[in-house]
Amino acid sequence: MKFLSIETFLLGLNNLRLHKLRSLLTSLGIIFGVAAVICMLSISEGASADEMRMIELLGTKNIIVNSVKPPQTAQTSQGNTNLVEYGVTRADVTRIQETVSHIAHVVPLKTVAYKASHGENQASLKVVGTTPAFFEVVNIKIARGRALTPLDIAERTNACVIGDEVRQELFRFKDPLGETLLVERYPSAVPFTVVGILEKVQTAGAPERGVEERNLNREIFLPFDTALSQFGEITMKRGAGSREMIKMQYSGLYITVDTTERVEPVSNMVKRVFAHGHDELDYEIRIPLARLKLAERKKRNNQLTLGFIAGISLLVGGIGIMNIMLATVTERTREIGIRRALGARQRHITVQFLVETVVLSTAGGVVGAMLGIIGAHTVNHFAEWETIVSGWSVVVSFGLSVLVGIFFGMYPAISAARLDPIEALRHE
Repeated sequence: MKFLSIETFLLGLNNLRLHKLRSLLTSLGIIFGVAAVICMLSISEGASADEMRMIELLGTKNIIVNSVKPPQTAQTSQGNTNLVEYGVTRADVTRIQETVSHIAHVVPLKTVAYKASHGENQASLKVVGTTPAFFEVVNIKIARGRALTPLDIAERTNACVIGDEVRQELFRFKDPLGETLLVERYPSAVPFTVVGILEKVQTAGAPERGVEERNLNREIFLPFDTALSQFGEITMKRGAGSREMIKMQYSGLYITVDTTERVEPVSNMVKRVFAHGHDELDYEIRIPLARLKLAERKKRNNQLTLGFIAGISLLVGGIGIMNIMLATVTERTREIGIRRALGARQRHITVQFLVETVVLSTAGGVVGAMLGIIGAHTVNHFAEWETIVSGWSVVVSFGLSVLVGIFFGMYPAISAARLDPIEALRHE
């Protein structure tokens, strides 16, 4: 029995070898189908990777509150200078701390300047006052040096931590650690010593995005109390021919909840606190966990849609295999009759034809997987789209190609096995 099985297997391979061009053309549908599935899924995976990274940076236990300038804001004009007041206040923070439970951290943010310089190098960026907990709640690591510490807050030191692009623009040919940069403040600048450098925040395809759509690579972080004492509550923002004075106690808050399960109920309580304390909509509340769930659903839907579309190619390839194998059965009817007359059973004929279809689909799956991976890297290189080839997409695509070969090869194989030996011998 073992000898017959090996002989049957070799007969199937020999027939494919005798018809190389036909075998290649038959497997093209499987090749392009597998390649299309892998390539399209890798594009979908890459498209969602940037958003997923951004949401992970935001932190799934965080609730983010940003101060937003409303369309109609009360302004006090002084020459070419407008004074506007809006945003998160100390009263909001106090109410949250006193009335909302299950909060681990309330991290304040205050933007105090938009320009900094070192020697002859200048850069437009954001200078933000915050606390040491900020680096923990947004999962940012220090590449070199150290982060801000409670001692910096207590002693109001002029220390700062800079982003990677700040390092490149202000300190092009020297090590920034220990160096002094000047932060713009009217009428004079304030010196700060660089004590740490952030790791580069990777946001492929959208370099301006980072935590809460801000570019952390272009920000300078100061101790919150130092920022408040050195710059006060009023920040000047210069424009073309005008200046805007912004009075804002907090530019944002990061509220960290103790467990992920409590994020939604705590966010509802935070919304009620702000709704009670603000007459106009001068704030926005973002919940990264909700965005993460929405992004995951969107990713799954895209993968199913693209996988279904690409899977049609596999279906067409399977139909092509079945069509060729049915024609092959007709072509080899006399051969089948001779084998049956010499003692071959139906299962031997079935296995012989199944071997041919499975080998075609398996070989097509292997070649298609390689083409799909190459295609994904080609799209990444020339179109500059991020593509991620996941192991599961390759395994699933290859497995589907084998299943397609078995499914669409079964009918021709059974048809061949059921031929009447006598009628088959008479066939010309």
